[in-house]
Amino acid sequence: MKSEEFFRTIGNNADIFQNFPSGLSKLPSRYHINIKPEIKPFRLVKYFAVTSFIVLIAVSFPFVLFISQGAKDILTKDYFEDYRNMIGENLNNQFWNYFAMPVANVYGQIELGNESQQKLLDETIKFAIRGSNIELVKLHSPLDGMVVYSTDPKFFKEKTVETPEYKKAVNGESSSFLITEGKDLWGEIGKIGGEKKVRAYIPVTQWVASDEEENETDNEDNEPIVIGVFEVTLDMTEQYNSILKLQYFIFGVSFFIMVLIFFALLFIVHNAEEIIQKRAAEQKALEEQLHLAERLAALGQMVAGVSHEIKNPLGIIQSTAELLAGMNQADERQKRLSLVIKEESIRLNNVVAEFLDFARPYELNIQECRLDEIIRKNISFLSQELDKKGIKVKDNFEGRELKIHADPERLYRVFMNLILNSIQAIEESGEIRIMIHEEKDVYLIVLEDTGTGIEKETMKKIFNPFFTTKEKGSGLGLSIVRNIIEGHEGTISIESDDGAGARVIIRLPRRK
Repeated sequence: MKSEEFFRTIGNNADIFQNFPSGLSKLPSRYHINIKPEIKPFRLVKYFAVTSFIVLIAVSFPFVLFISQGAKDILTKDYFEDYRNMIGENLNNQFWNYFAMPVANVYGQIELGNESQQKLLDETIKFAIRGSNIELVKLHSPLDGMVVYSTDPKFFKEKTVETPEYKKAVNGESSSFLITEGKDLWGEIGKIGGEKKVRAYIPVTQWVASDEEENETDNEDNEPIVIGVFEVTLDMTEQYNSILKLQYFIFGVSFFIMVLIFFALLFIVHNAEEIIQKRAAEQKALEEQLHLAERLAALGQMVAGVSHEIKNPLGIIQSTAELLAGMNQADERQKRLSLVIKEESIRLNNVVAEFLDFARPYELNIQECRLDEIIRKNISFLSQELDKKGIKVKDNFEGRELKIHADPERLYRVFMNLILNSIQAIEESGEIRIMIHEEKDVYLIVLEDTGTGIEKETMKKIFNPFFTTKEKGSGLGLSIVRNIIEGHEGTISIESDDGAGARVIIRLPRRK
């Protein structure tokens, strides 16, 4: 490629380098690089939080309901059956010992229509249920099909309603069922409050011998016959509500455990997403570095080719200008123009040298040196510029020997570039602070200034090659700085707020 072609390409695509790397799309097709579009990240925590919450509620609520309802049913059945059997046994004992046997001895047979027998039965039953939660006792006669006794006289001689529970009692099996007010608000989960009653049907049994000679018959051969049925209504509100409270407690504890499981899973997934995002960010950064390296390689080949073509004519132009200025026949005007040509050729030669430094690979001359001496040499060289603008330099490495294994010439260029940038950013008197902190196997170098700072949009492109906000400059300074730092296996970053100065943070390994 000839130098004319290079300048023609630059002239026709000047915005390429001002908007690097996006401007590279305008380069000839042989320099194009395909870059994948950015994919929106998958929000794992948000997705999991919504779906898992719905799934846990859908699964855990019926499960918890089943457990709590099962516990309630078991407690209700066991408690009410035991209590009913105890009441039935007591009533049967009281009935036979204090009513049936005395009446049989006195009257020969039981006739509940007899006022005296009715009174004795009433006293016996009320004595048996004293201090208990029994509200009502009825005695049904299966033969007569009516109520032959009731603690409430209004039910006396009432016709018997043959419910399934009553029929079980007639067949010798006790049974009971719960009477509640209205419908439960929670369906299967009971509602605390209101009256809860149990209606029990208890058979009144008499044991008779199956053989004619009763004295010779064992108790195992005796068969019970049902001569009556006790209908007992018990107020079980307090006991039932206690069981319901236990049901609610089981429900609450189970649901709380489900919530804990949910948050534990959420915590795990949140950490997993952070790890995934971190690795994705690292992968993205590596891909960006790879794409940048590919772009720079393509651009470097072009720059290196034309730079060599430019340097030879520049040398001739510079020598010719010096020759013309030194001729005896040259007047003042010719000498002045020759001097301008010489100065501009020198400046252009420096730009070409920067192009070559940026484009060509180089090897570091690693040796033991002192970081503090390198920075002090820069400050000493730039002392006139610093004094001219009234800029003070502060550091924290007085009396310290900051030894490092590095390329001193390259590091000298790094800090020369950075300090020059700070000087140019400070419009009037200001301050540059250079602080070096020793970490494990690493030097942390922080360079701060009180300049105008860097705009947010500029920060995104500050390391891009050929990007500059200065009227004069190649835009390669910070790109070369980063290449040198990364060549030392270090890192560099820049922080700034517009109008509040800038901070450059460098980490360099000591390379012991």
